[in-house]
Amino acid sequence: MAGIEESKPDLRAFEAIDTPAEERWLSRALKDETFGGALLLAAGVLALIVANSPAGNWYSEFLEIKIGFDAIGLKLSIAHWAADGLLAIFFLVAGLELKHELVHGSLSKVRQAMVPMVAAIAGMIFPALIYFLFLRGNSEALVGWAIPVATDIAFALAVLAVAGRGLPVELRAFLLTLAVVDDLGAITIIAVFYSEDIDRNMLFLTLVLLIIYALLQKFNLTKWYLLVPLGLLIWWATYQSGIHATVAGVAIALLTRVQHREGELQSPAETAEIKVRPISVAIAVPIFAFTAAGVDLRSLGFIDTVGSEIAIAVIFGLVVGKPLGVIGATYLLTRFTSARLNENLRWSDVLSVGLLAGIGFTVSLLITKLSFSNDIELLSDAKVGVLSGSLIAAIIAIFVMRVSAITRDKKHVP
Repeated sequence: MAGIEESKPDLRAFEAIDTPAEERWLSRALKDETFGGALLLAAGVLALIVANSPAGNWYSEFLEIKIGFDAIGLKLSIAHWAADGLLAIFFLVAGLELKHELVHGSLSKVRQAMVPMVAAIAGMIFPALIYFLFLRGNSEALVGWAIPVATDIAFALAVLAVAGRGLPVELRAFLLTLAVVDDLGAITIIAVFYSEDIDRNMLFLTLVLLIIYALLQKFNLTKWYLLVPLGLLIWWATYQSGIHATVAGVAIALLTRVQHREGELQSPAETAEIKVRPISVAIAVPIFAFTAAGVDLRSLGFIDTVGSEIAIAVIFGLVVGKPLGVIGATYLLTRFTSARLNENLRWSDVLSVGLLAGIGFTVSLLITKLSFSNDIELLSDAKVGVLSGSLIAAIIAIFVMRVSAITRDKKHVP
């Protein structure tokens, strides 16, 4: 887990976690995520430096190198391999963690799990509304209404990992749930509004393969030589269907069994997490960050563009719309329904989550590219808005988290 002291966590916060295996699972995540967050941010900064240096042309050409096999439809550029392949590994780990929280952790109660899920939906609606209000008279710009809707789960969790020390573990669970729902929503939006060639046959094949995977889990046929090839087939079919391949990682994770059966030292989910998390932390996510974060600010005319209508709309959508939607939905849900915010979370934590969700970055940049691929000026304006909004949201989130952590220390609140 991220954003927690390096010392052994107070496991009383997890009402349903009381076994040594669960404690070891949490301890591993705590150690890896802080290191992984720092590594991801370092890779992102390095990409920005390289992209804006004399080596920028080399960097761009490197990302466009194609490798793979045409025969199976996988002749992809390095950038695409990172976004569709390596990032799917990260989503697999994130999905395993989410499944763990939903079954054993702080989200195991429906009343608590509903809060981040509904907050995620509101956190998508409000940025889109703000974007529309700013640009309601500009039909060409309105095509990009979904740009501020997205959350970059990898970078959001990385910022929490690095800056969230001293905050409760439930904060990460809240953000993780919200970000996964948010990203699935963004992927759905891309598939419905920005994709023209969904292959229904491949989509059907993906569903069949997922059913087979679920049956293998049910009947305890969980040897690696069965699951790994099947997982790769699911990823391939998902990619070929036209849906973003990271969905495969989440789907596989949510179908993986987390309950222990008699005689098992580890559940299949724990085994997968132990094997895959180091690959995600040390290889997949840093490489993805290096390939995705290298935006050439010089070519965008950053200073001249940041004041454009689209840039401002995107900035306000990410920095204001996201936290407003998250906080508003959380308040209304806990005020007028039986849903409850976890007792260890404060409203400042909800604000932190809303701001972290405003880090749209790579996912928002993808939607930007899909929205304005034929209009260079609008494309540049929106990119500047995404970069500026994500940076501002991250800075404010860091400030809020540090203040919250300091006040907790002073009051001796765990």
